[in-house]
Amino acid sequence: MSDLLPEEPLRPDRLELGEGIRWTDEGMVLVDILAGRLLSAPDDPTAPLRELAHLPFPLGAVAPVADRPGTWIAAAGTGICLLAPDGKTTWLARPEDGAPVAMRMNDAAADPSGRFWAGSMAYDADEGAGSLYRVDHDGTVTRVLDGITVPNGPAFTADGTAMYLADSARGLVRRYPVDPATGELGAPETFLTVDDGSPDGMTVDAEGAVWIAVWGTGTVRRYLPDGRLDRTLRLPARQPAGVCLREDVLHITTARVGLTAPGPHDGAVFTARVDVPGMSAAAYSPTPEAA
Repeated sequence: MSDLLPEEPLRPDRLELGEGIRWTDEGMVLVDILAGRLLSAPDDPTAPLRELAHLPFPLGAVAPVADRPGTWIAAAGTGICLLAPDGKTTWLARPEDGAPVAMRMNDAAADPSGRFWAGSMAYDADEGAGSLYRVDHDGTVTRVLDGITVPNGPAFTADGTAMYLADSARGLVRRYPVDPATGELGAPETFLTVDDGSPDGMTVDAEGAVWIAVWGTGTVRRYLPDGRLDRTLRLPARQPAGVCLREDVLHITTARVGLTAPGPHDGAVFTARVDVPGMSAAAYSPTPEAA
């Protein structure tokens, strides 16, 4: 087990709640959740982030829509929408409208089979108020899990047969079998528990190891498929929130929200070179009638 050190953040941006970072065929994208901003990261590591869309509600995460350049499927507000290049939103469903407590969408990702999965949570992180939703190819939105407090991830193995999902408030990451043909989940097992912080955004590398941003600890950790800690990346920012791999470079988002005295690097985007590469984010693949 070894420690890694990131490069100093070069971009000037400091995000309130930077998450949902993804490497896609259209470049690097990320969100500032509570501000409702979808951002792109230019290849020049010193260039400011560029705003692609600014929504009037929280934006948890996006995935590209296959064969529709500039169009995204988004976990946003109280549900799931399609976000067009001109910023227009088309809602597929708003399942958290009318919930007993105020709810918003949080992290989300597409799986290798082209479905989209998105978690919801209460604004005040009420115990067990959150859910996980699956968006099938025809645009149908189904609640597949409930009783989650703060869902983060999901992250999928390359073959799409396993999903990792964090319940951050409980310090827990579970691994679920997935049937790629149907999207049905099997019985979960506990992958790991974190005692010194909260597991947040995740990504799986080419060896099947899971990189996890651990909120509140200033660390990103790589866990082997059997749950053993392999290495730790230490950041000069207290709240790592999102991770992705662009080949052999790990990109990390952090947050300033909730800090009474943010440091100079809280909310920055960091990079670190790693030994094992990752893959680009999967796209949501709708059937023609759902697109």
